Amino acid sequence: MKRIILSLSIVFTIIACNQKPEGYTITGNLTGELENGTQVFLRKQGENRQPIDVDTATIENGEFVFTGEAGVPELHYVFVDKLQGYTAVVLENGEIELNAQKDSLGLAKVKGTPQNDIFADYIIKSQAISKRAMSIQQDLQKANENKDEATITSLGDEMKDLQEEYENFELGYIKENPNALISVLLLDKAIASRLVPADEIQALYDAITPEMKETGIAKKISGQLEGLKEKAEKSKSTEVGAQAPEFKAPGVNGEQLALKDMMGKITLVDFWAAWCRPCRAENPNVVAVYKKYHDKGLNIIGVSLDKKAEDWKKAIKDDGLTWNHVSHVQYFNDPIAKLYNVDAIPAAFLLDENGIIVAKNLRGAELEKKVAELLN
Repeated sequence: MKRIILSLSIVFTIIACNQKPEGYTITGNLTGELENGTQVFLRKQGENRQPIDVDTATIENGEFVFTGEAGVPELHYVFVDKLQGYTAVVLENGEIELNAQKDSLGLAKVKGTPQNDIFADYIIKSQAISKRAMSIQQDLQKANENKDEATITSLGDEMKDLQEEYENFELGYIKENPNALISVLLLDKAIASRLVPADEIQALYDAITPEMKETGIAKKISGQLEGLKEKAEKSKSTEVGAQAPEFKAPGVNGEQLALKDMMGKITLVDFWAAWCRPCRAENPNVVAVYKKYHDKGLNIIGVSLDKKAEDWKKAIKDDGLTWNHVSHVQYFNDPIAKLYNVDAIPAAFLLDENGIIVAKNLRGAELEKKVAELLN
């Protein structure tokens, strides 16, 4: 009988250990003088990044408690009335402990559940790299003050290496922790930075666990990846070696102008706008190249992404842009911009006499060099 009872107790213990907690409890402890009754707010980010109140608690003798039931893990924030800053918490079912000093909520220690423990580990490791960056910046400031060029160059190289190390650290963290919410958040950051190729982002996303794919941020990433796939497919039509898409659009005087009628031996399709400072800064160089090579066969077609026709026409006159111009005056909704997959300007496509794209986004001396090569 004793053996049966012992066996049953072991079974019940195993079952209890494998059962997921049904709800969450956040137990907070704040050091520093805080008035009893001070409100504490549990918030999450809503649409347009606006904070949404999820729950409210009050402080009694430096402590507060939030209880409830969570779905998939989600990042939340703890704010204390009349105090600066906040503490990030991964809301998931289980016992979560939060310890902080009232004047430094951002440095709170959060632990107790798997997601919060991983999140804390990431913070510690990323802060170690950040401290090294701060040290380099301090040394760089001193070197600048002393006009020590050799040290400035050396520290600049060291900072570049550290930036690469940080990027690799974050990508490595995603690979090593496919079951972590922080990995999904880092994946979202990687997409926004545009520094990581889409196929690598896709591979990292594919590797995260099914539970993490149910989070709101992962569903957002999934949609972004679909968009990147569509964009990559569309971009094939404007890659170097492709036939430039034909278009017809209103000119400055409202007349319809077609690409095929404006082409020369070499044609530059230049996407720009009056409001685009880099475009306006590049215009003098484009003017110089046009004056030098127009008689030899260079034509330019300016495609404006302006919102107002008067701004567009004034900029043409002010910058001395004496070539053909077209625009639907629809900003980035311009049909030609969509046809050429242009989502940032300046952007330019250099075409040969057959309308084949031979180069993209050349500026300054590189543009003149390529035009000279093609015409000589």
